[in-house]
Amino acid sequence: MVSFVVRLKFAAEDRKEVAEILRQLALASRQEPGCVSYIPHQLQDDPETVLIYEQYVDEAALAAHREAEHFKRYAVGGLYQKMRERAMENLVALV
Repeated sequence: MVSFVVRLKFAAEDRKEVAEILRQLALASRQEPGCVSYIPHQLQDDPETVLIYEQYVDEAALAAHREAEHFKRYAVGGLYQKMRERAMENLVALV
């Protein structure tokens, strides 16, 4: 299992557009056969920060996600163009 969190920071004026891009990206990503979980969150105390929890069955599924047309369209062509900061944290399950 591959699990991680992506933290993205956006400008306040982009909040509505970013939410729509995330909605489209999440809907498409959840349809991928190797996607276990894809859940975008807005931080309650910092609405310009988005946290995406992602989980894939293996590295091949993650690679397929990054090559998917919807990822290129919504992440690379949308979110990446609007983000001000990006950080990724890899997770290791304890149980």
